[in-house]
Formats: sequence, structure tokens, C-alpha cells
Amino acid sequence: MKRTISALMACLLAGGAYAAALTPVQQQMREIYQELVETNTTNSTGSCTIAAQKMAQRLKQGGFQDSEMQLIVPPGGPTKGNLVLRLKGNGSRKPLLLLAHIDVVEANRADWVRDPFKLIEEDGVFYARGSSDDKAMAASFVANMLRYKAEKLAPRRDIIMALTCDEEMVPSDFDGAEYLFKHHRNLIDAELALNEGGSGLLDKNEKPVRHGIQAGEKIYQSFQLEVTNPGGHSSVPRRDNAITRLSEGLVRLGKFDFPFRLSDVTRAFYQRMATIEQGQVAADMKAILQDPPDMAALERLYAVSPAHNATVRTTCIATRVEAGHADNAQPQRARASVNCRILPQETVAEVQATLQRVLADEQIRVTRVGEGLSAPIPPLTPALMKAIEETSNAMWPGVPVIPTLSTGGTDGRFLNAAGIWTYGVSGMFAGPEGSGVHGLNEHIRVKSLYDGQEFLYRLAKRLASE
Repeated sequence: MKRTISALMACLLAGGAYAAALTPVQQQMREIYQELVETNTTNSTGSCTIAAQKMAQRLKQGGFQDSEMQLIVPPGGPTKGNLVLRLKGNGSRKPLLLLAHIDVVEANRADWVRDPFKLIEEDGVFYARGSSDDKAMAASFVANMLRYKAEKLAPRRDIIMALTCDEEMVPSDFDGAEYLFKHHRNLIDAELALNEGGSGLLDKNEKPVRHGIQAGEKIYQSFQLEVTNPGGHSSVPRRDNAITRLSEGLVRLGKFDFPFRLSDVTRAFYQRMATIEQGQVAADMKAILQDPPDMAALERLYAVSPAHNATVRTTCIATRVEAGHADNAQPQRARASVNCRILPQETVAEVQATLQRVLADEQIRVTRVGEGLSAPIPPLTPALMKAIEETSNAMWPGVPVIPTLSTGGTDGRFLNAAGIWTYGVSGMFAGPEGSGVHGLNEHIRVKSLYDGQEFLYRLAKRLASE
């Protein structure tokens, strides 16, 4: 019994160690983080405006003046407010922008183990919707701006913080980063920006394996596929069935692979990862870097994780279908939504032409849904990489910094398209199970949150002051 109680106490102490021994900086971060997480910012029932107002109040209490911040609420979107804060430097360099979105995806309480809109700390892990994406980074930026203010930091660059709304809504009429760029560029104009998209990886023993820096992302573009015909009574079927034609085209698309293409970023990713991985995986990573690349090696990597295929190819996948109007009638219309994630080296027009060719049916009409934004890959300059690698190595000695191309999407696409080079790097490490982003029981390790805050504090200070 004594051994059992001792073991239980050790477990409880391990899980609550951070809660019991927070530094003043961490305690302030904890309060900001909890308030932000517990402010509902979903599209359906939440308000980014309220969350932005709460953060503005904290910044005022920390010494920032009204003249140093702007609450920007786009016309027609009263709940879509954005907060922009500026810490003045001496103006010898263009500003540094710290960008984080404060909206979150929907969360159904009935599906979650815990209340998704209450910050729950269990066994060294924070659980909540937005606990990782992206309120961890947003809260870190707010807390760190307060630290800079308290220190009376006088950097060479202005440090701008932008907390924005509707990043998770695609497409959106109120995306904060896009709206600020189009209507208030003077408030966020910068030489470079730090954003979400990069994170670290822990192994099963909680040991850091790698630290990612995201440089660039794929283009988000959806298409509608549609087949129409006169239809008729189901008792007298036509061979020319709208559902059948569309289905056959989707099957052809599902079997099609877009061309393999590496960029400087993805080549660097596999070069560095090949030194971390072992055995067949490491050998296969080296093999796809050959000229010509070994496609059998890529298939083996795909079996390890579909992310490998998405890293080196444009992908298009059917995500929704609708067809017909009655059980006893032939369909007059069949539609499918196809979502594509396009490599930066390719264009939307090229992909649309490829879709039409692969579908191989002139009766399947392909139209764009919205207009995907093409953005160049930001350069990984030696000065930037040195700052990130040295800051990272001071906290996690020997853990390599790995460049990555995002297969998803962030607000960085708007800034990169405008020449404000934007990089995803956070210093926040997740385990091999992932973090539940956009899914159930989203979480982040308590230690990872505070380590990430400290990393971002050091990195932004260095980039603004050098």
C-alpha cells in the first residue's frame, strides 16, 4: 500500500509540477492563455471582437497606451474584430510582425471528453479547443509584448503584434490578415513575420526530435464538378446517368498522381530528415533526392505517412458529393466538390486543365470555387536561419531545425504574396500522437506551452534588436 501511495503521489506531482512552481512570467502567461482559450471564438456562436477587447485590456494594464493599439472590426462583421499593437523601435530596420489568429474551429461538447471551452490541465497537458491552434501562440505574443514593455525594450525594429480572426474559415469575407493587408497595410507592413505553421516533434519518450520552421505553403483551391442531363422516370433508365458519369470521373481522379516536384525547402527537409531517421526510411528519403527520384522509395514513404506524398505533389481529393432529387427519378444533376492543395511551383490554371484531362469526360464541367492565392516561398536567409537555430539550440541542444512546406494553409499566404516574408516557427513541441488540431480533445503539453513562449520571446527580441 505504501508503494502504491508513493507512486500515486509521484504521478500527481509530475502532472502538476508546472502548476505548483510557476515563475511570475509563466503565471502571467497562464492567466492570459486561460482567458483567451475560455473566450469562445467559433464562427457559429463566438466573438473574436470580445477576445481582442480582453487582450487589449490586459495590454493597457501592462502599460500600453490606446495610441499604440488598434481594434479593427471589418464592416458587416461585428464579431470578427482584430487587434494590432505596436512597440516602437528606433526605425533603423523595417518592422517585425508577430501574427496569430484567435478564431477556432467548431467543437461539439457531446463529442469531447472534456468541455472544449474550459481550459483543463491534466497530467501535464492542457486540453481545450484552441489550446494549440492558435491561442497558444497568440497568448505567447501578448505575454511577451508585456515583457518587452516592462523591460523598456528599445529595438531597432518596431515589433507589431496582430491578433486576427477567421483564419479557420475558408473562404471568408472577414479573414483578418487579408482584411488588414488590403485596408490597413500601414498597420502591419513589415520586413518579416512570425506565424503559426512550425512546431517541434517529441518521440514516445518525450525527447525532442526536431524543430520545424515552415517556409511557404500549398495553394488552397476547390473546384466544383458537375454533370447534368434531362433525367426521367427511374423505370426507364438511361445509360447516360449523371451519377454514374461523375462517379467514373472521380474514380479516375482518385487513381491519378500529380507530378513529383521538390523545391529548395522540401529538398532541405528530406536532406536533414535523412540524418535523423534510420533504416529504410532514411534510405528512402535519400533515394527520392536522386536524379531521377526513386518512385518506389516514395511509395514506401507514403505507406509510412501520406504526408510525404502531399509534401512533394499537388493533391486533389473529392470531399463532398450531392446528386438526384427523388428515389424514383433519374438524376438531372450530380455534383462533387474537389479540394486541391497545389504546390507553389504550379498554377491553379494548370491544375484545372489537368483535372479536365484526367476526368476524361467533356460532360463533367469543372469550375473554380473562389480563387486560390498563389504565394512565393519565402527565402531561408543565412541570418534568419542563424537566429532561429541558435535560439533553438540554446533551449534544446543538438535538436536540428528542419525547414518544412505546409501541406495545409495559414494566413501567411496573404503576407508572402505581398512580399512580407512569413515563417512558421513556435518552439512548441507535440508528441507522436499529434495535438488534436481541428479534431477531438485538442491539447498541448504544459511544458511545451511555456517553452514555446520563452523561445518566441527570445527569437522575436533577437530579430528586432540585431
